[in-house]
Amino acid sequence: MSNIVPDQEAVTASDFDREPTEAELADIDLEMPVILAEVELLDVQISLLDRPLHPINWRRLRRAEHRLLAARSWLAAAETELAQFLGARA
Repeated sequence: MSNIVPDQEAVTASDFDREPTEAELADIDLEMPVILAEVELLDVQISLLDRPLHPINWRRLRRAEHRLLAARSWLAAAETELAQFLGARA
């Protein structure tokens, strides 16, 4: 009688099963203001799905959009500054 079990590769951690590296965690920390602003904007957009666009709701949406743009602008400036710093060191 023969086995009908498929051959399996050795069980090792793939790239998706590992913990984030220090560099990846630093990147996430750097991008955290943008991530939080995106979550806030999404929260406002979801809350407005079943409500009329009242002036107060409109203001809340515009503020969330403005915070996201400010966070993205800050991140772009920070990345440019970091790139210039690293370029000057090389």
